[in-house]
Amino acid sequence: MKRNATAVWNGTGKEGTGHLTTQSTTLDKTQYSFLSRFAEGVGTNPEELVAAAHAGCFTMKLTFVLNEAGFTPDELTTRCDITLDNGAITLSELNVTGKIPGITAEKFQECAENAKENCPISKLYNCEKKLTAALA
Repeated sequence: MKRNATAVWNGTGKEGTGHLTTQSTTLDKTQYSFLSRFAEGVGTNPEELVAAAHAGCFTMKLTFVLNEAGFTPDELTTRCDITLDNGAITLSELNVTGKIPGITAEKFQECAENAKENCPISKLYNCEKKLTAALA
């Protein structure tokens, strides 16, 4: 399976603007800028998107882990906080709460740890990076 997204940027890093479009067009020329990334401007930013990806991936993986252990959650809610420090993402912090009939706190913790280690976005943080660069 392959998925894609496209970023377009015009202008300088600080005064310019850009937009993001995903293959599904859920994001369709969604604005991002210096202000939306480093201040309180309108639009999204890469760190917010990474946080959404990690929260969504982890939560879905946790559901599968719970199902394999014989549990079906009524609800899982995950918040992911991404820390950007000195030009690098230094932390992805997941905070999950669940309503799961019949599960113990210990079993929930075990399942959550499994999902944290094994969801594809968690694994992404250690992946190979490839690049192709060309001038138009």
